[in-house]
Amino acid sequence: MGVLAVHPTGGGARRSVSVMNNRAEVRDFLTSRRAKISPERAGIPSAGQRRVPGLRRSEVAALAGMSVEYYAKLERGSLAGVSAGVLDAIARALQLDDAERAHLLRLAREADGTNAILRPRRRQKQWEARASLQWTLDAITTAPAIIANGRLDLIATNHLGRAMHCDLYADPTSLPNFARFTFLDSAARRFYPHWDQSADMTVANLRTAAGKDPHDKGLQDLVGELSTRSDDFRRRWGAHNVRIHGTGVKRFHHHVVGDLTLAYESLDLRAEPDLTLTIYAAEPGSPTEDALRLLASWAASPESTPYPS
Repeated sequence: MGVLAVHPTGGGARRSVSVMNNRAEVRDFLTSRRAKISPERAGIPSAGQRRVPGLRRSEVAALAGMSVEYYAKLERGSLAGVSAGVLDAIARALQLDDAERAHLLRLAREADGTNAILRPRRRQKQWEARASLQWTLDAITTAPAIIANGRLDLIATNHLGRAMHCDLYADPTSLPNFARFTFLDSAARRFYPHWDQSADMTVANLRTAAGKDPHDKGLQDLVGELSTRSDDFRRRWGAHNVRIHGTGVKRFHHHVVGDLTLAYESLDLRAEPDLTLTIYAAEPGSPTEDALRLLASWAASPESTPYPS
């Protein structure tokens, strides 16, 4: 299996990365979800002193309508062959959201081998945007538009998208990656005014991608690199949070045009599994709309290119 964990060594001064199997990933995910649900939130009496946060196994089992022995077996990682009804009962007992439910289902499919057919196709070389796809991006002239993969590589943009994310192109020899930028580049603390929230979302998106394709070596390598180089990343990765990235509002601070408050819509590309198109838009008449016009003007000037053309 290809889901990664980090184990402390040498009193915490050094870390080593190892590949976890499906059973361990199931165990850690269910344990972490159980720890997030208080008895009060679950609607059950809170009696006696608790040694661990959240619900006891026996309480989850009762809420899910199964024996504690059976639930304990599942939480230890034995999801192979478990029915959809049992998974749904666990999801309801643990109050999983849509992203967490989907993640649990993928873990169960991986346990019995049926997830393989759903994995994205392997590409033998670095992906490049088709000419027609790049034309489509370039046709979006008043809003930043970008394409990223599950590993959060930034692999295609329109002109405004490239200008908005120019900090990610500081190293022209490597493919821009949102996770590396967020955790390893000091410029990210300026670009993301709410850095902690952005960091949480970034790791949750990577966790979701790992559930979809736990055998993605590129993702394994990325998680291993970030786990060894960033305490902030390692702590968040261990939380086992997942997320569906679809729509919302994000705030940025561009070093030339200042603050940007942008709504976004993320769309999966039907012809390209694992790739997502995200288009950002400013509220009409807002300061951000004016800032995007300024960004377009700056991007068109010869002195504006700290990134490759």
